[in-house]
Amino acid sequence: MKTPSISNSITVRLEVPAGGAAVGGLTSAVETAGGMVTALDVAPSGIDHLRIDLTAATSDPEHADVIVEALAAVSDVVVKKVSDRTFLMHLGGVIEVASKHPLRNRDDLSMIYTPGVARISQAIAKDKEDARRLTIKRNSVAVVTDGSAVLGLGNIGPHAALPVMEGKAALFKSFADIDAWPLCLDTQDVEQIIETVAAISPGFAGINLEDISAPRCFEIEARLRERLDIPVFHDDQHGTAIVVLAALENALRVVGKELGTARIVLVGAGAAGTAVLKTLLHAGAADVVVCDVEGVVHTGRPGLAPSLTWTAEHTNRGGLTGSLRDVLPGADVFIGVSAPNLIDASDVEAMAEDSIVFALANPDPEIDPGLARRHAAVVATGRSDHPNQINNVLAFPGIFRGLLDAQSRGIDIDVLVAAAEAIASSVLPEELGPNYIIPSVFHPEVHERVAAAVRQVAER
Repeated sequence: MKTPSISNSITVRLEVPAGGAAVGGLTSAVETAGGMVTALDVAPSGIDHLRIDLTAATSDPEHADVIVEALAAVSDVVVKKVSDRTFLMHLGGVIEVASKHPLRNRDDLSMIYTPGVARISQAIAKDKEDARRLTIKRNSVAVVTDGSAVLGLGNIGPHAALPVMEGKAALFKSFADIDAWPLCLDTQDVEQIIETVAAISPGFAGINLEDISAPRCFEIEARLRERLDIPVFHDDQHGTAIVVLAALENALRVVGKELGTARIVLVGAGAAGTAVLKTLLHAGAADVVVCDVEGVVHTGRPGLAPSLTWTAEHTNRGGLTGSLRDVLPGADVFIGVSAPNLIDASDVEAMAEDSIVFALANPDPEIDPGLARRHAAVVATGRSDHPNQINNVLAFPGIFRGLLDAQSRGIDIDVLVAAAEAIASSVLPEELGPNYIIPSVFHPEVHERVAAAVRQVAER
C-alpha cells in the first residue's frame, strides 16, 4: 500500500456514547487499516453522546473507503459524515479577485470608475506603455493551458485543467505576490492557441504556458516569443530544467565531480527532457546521452522528429546505440523525466562510483528511491515524501517576479541559468549533503534570490 498523504486526507464525523470505550478504539482502527490519524476533535455534543471529528491521512480514495469501514465497525460508533479535505479546499475555487481600494462613497466611485477612469484610458491611448504603470498589467501573468498534458493525468481537457491552473495562480500570489489568471482554452489547435494568447496579451506582463503536450508546446512557445513583447515561459519545460540544473550542480559538489566532465544519461525526450538537455548543455555539460521509448537517440536512427534530430546532433558524442540499460553502465548521472520503473538497483550499481540518480517521473519514479540509494551517492525525485524534491515551484514565482520587476519584453536561456544558480546558492556550504541538495519551496529567501538574479540578467 502507498504511504498515506495529507493530499488524500479525510475528516469523518463520528457519534459515540458519552463515557463509553469507543473513543479509544478509533485511532487503533485507523492505524490497523493503514491510515494515519492527524487530528481528533470533539464537536458540539449532546448529554448522552459525543460527536468526534477524526481527520486521517489515506493513500487514495479507495483506501479512504477502507478506513471509513473500519471506523464503522468499531462497537458503538456511528459514522455520520465523511468529508474529503482536498475537495473542501477547492469548493468555489482557491483564488479570488479583490479590490485594492475600498468603494466607500461617490468620490471613490468617480475615481476608480467613471468619469475619472476615462483620463487613465486617454493617457494609455497616447502611450500604451503607460498600461504597465497604470493598470494591473504590470503585475499580471496569464496561466494558459489547453488541458492536453495535465500533471500525470494526460489529455483531460480545459475544464478538468482549471483547478490545476487555479492552484498555480495561488502559488504565484503566495510566493511572489503576482496576480495570475487561469485561462483554460477549449481548443488544442496550435494556430488557435497562438492567436488566442496573442489576442489577450495586452492585459498581461507575462505568459506562463502550462500543461500543453509535446511537440506542439515547442512551436506554440517559440512563435509566441517571436510575436509578443512580453516574456513567454513554458513551465513544464523550463521550470523543470532550472531546478534540475540547480540540484545537479549541488549534487556534483557533494560527490566532487564537474558538470563539464560528468557522463550524463537523460531518459525522456519530450517537453521537459528537451528543456533539461538544452539548459544543461548551455551550462557546460559536454557528455550527454539521451534515451526515449525507442532507445538511444542517435543520428543514424531512422524516423527522427525535428526535435529529436536536434538532440541527436548535439549529444551522444560517442555514437552509442541500443537501449537505456546498454548505455547506463559507467554513467555518473541518471536523469529521468519519463515513466515509472525503467531501471532497477542493478542498473544503478553498474553506474560509476558516487553516482547521482534523479528519478523524476511522478507520482511513480523511474526507480524506487530506496532501491536507488543502495548504490547511488545522491538521489532526487519529484515527490515531497522523499529528500531532494525537484519542484518547479522553486523556479517560476521568482522568475516572473524578476521579469516583471525588470519590465522585461522577453526571456532567454541566460535567465534560466541565473535562476538555477540562485536556487543552488540558497543551500549554504555547511548545509549541503546527500539529502539536502535543493532548498524547500518554503525557504525564506529562495524566491527573492531567484527574482533578484533574474532581474539583474533581464535588465542587463
